[in-house]
Amino acid sequence: MIESHLRERLITGDKSYGQISEDICRPIENPPTKAWWAGFSLSFVFLCILGLSLSVSVGIGLGMWGINKSVGWAWDITNFVFWVGIGHAGTLISAILLLFRQKWRMSINRSAEAMTIFAVMCAAIFPVFHMGRVWDGFWALPLPNNFGSLWVNFNSPLLWDVFAISTYFTVSIFFWYMGLIPDIATVRDRAKTKTAKWAYNLFAMGWNGSMRTWMRYEIVCLILAGISTPLVLSVHTIVSMDFATSVIPGWHTTIFPPYFVAGAIFSGFGMVLTLLVIARKVMNYEDYITIHHLDAMCKVVMLTGTIVGCAYITEFFVAWYSGVEYEQYAFKNRAFGDYWWAYWTMMTCNLVAPQVFWFKKIRQNPTIIFIMSIIVNIGMWFERFVIIVTSLHRDYIPSSWTYYRPTITEIGIFLGTFGLFFTCYFLFCKFLPSISIAETKAIMPIDQLPIAKERMKKEGHSHH
Repeated sequence: MIESHLRERLITGDKSYGQISEDICRPIENPPTKAWWAGFSLSFVFLCILGLSLSVSVGIGLGMWGINKSVGWAWDITNFVFWVGIGHAGTLISAILLLFRQKWRMSINRSAEAMTIFAVMCAAIFPVFHMGRVWDGFWALPLPNNFGSLWVNFNSPLLWDVFAISTYFTVSIFFWYMGLIPDIATVRDRAKTKTAKWAYNLFAMGWNGSMRTWMRYEIVCLILAGISTPLVLSVHTIVSMDFATSVIPGWHTTIFPPYFVAGAIFSGFGMVLTLLVIARKVMNYEDYITIHHLDAMCKVVMLTGTIVGCAYITEFFVAWYSGVEYEQYAFKNRAFGDYWWAYWTMMTCNLVAPQVFWFKKIRQNPTIIFIMSIIVNIGMWFERFVIIVTSLHRDYIPSSWTYYRPTITEIGIFLGTFGLFFTCYFLFCKFLPSISIAETKAIMPIDQLPIAKERMKKEGHSHH
């Protein structure tokens, strides 16, 4: 007879349903801690830097950026693709893993969904301000033709980005908010002040916890998951086609869509690990975000990192096999040209470093996981930088060759987007449950509940 091994518990500690509500609602109901204030204040400072840098860019012009005649896309589009990629983990964890009935997603999906929304907000800043005349940004929208004979250019990558970001942002917000409704109702029922009760009741949309309400809730969640799943593949595919449909050597390659998607999941999980390793410690969530969760996410990082590394090597093979001297020069220049340091940083962080996750001890060490998550995101930022800048700074005509350097304004905008991201994340952790209360209760094994344990002991049942 073959016995199957018992899986590790997804929730540790002898928790009752009441204790789960108590633990997850504690940051909302208690005054903010000193650590929260310190993190929020630092994030808000960087958010102010973002506002100042964008004001300078609009007031004086894009001459404040380091872009030039040859390198028309640089840090701005690098950061756009970087933030869109980070947003991918939320949709993957929430939608695809929900459809595949992966129970380990339930402690981490809420933070990942919120992260998706904040990352897409950061991403949207860059193409809008790269237009230069921000006040004319609405011309990129496919509005009715009320403004004269001009219509949007459906061949423009900028318009593809408008559709991709708006669709992704809308569906992500619906998915995130839908999952929050039962938990907002729990917070509403526990609220002690009339103002808090009224506010949470408004956003709970009359949730009453009846069987019919739960049934409709689960149907809507499955429908939204089904709609969201193609977005994981389509959004970053559209972003990759901004490059792949051009004639720039090093860009027009059919491998871009699949490897951009793999890279997006890779960087997204890296950021989820960065946030959750800290959150589980600071907010005392070790019983809910367990080593098992971190281990599962590290496996995804290792897999997607290997896929991305394979794509890097494939690019070199295709350039050699094509026999096109411009393609061959573009990739030789990437590895050994002026930006060689960026290329080898990318290769080390994205291909070599994640291979340490083959070892279980490393996958279960939160300190090493945190360091590795930072390395992953540094590597993925450099990937986008290498793709964009190294292909542009060496044109077909040597007279237009140049070297791109970011200015203090561009650096301020990039650092400022981290301020926007973390300011939103800190506010989310303070006012809303960062772990799904309802879904966490659904994966509690019956023998883990203290009352059930006592009953089973009295009845003489053995349990694991």
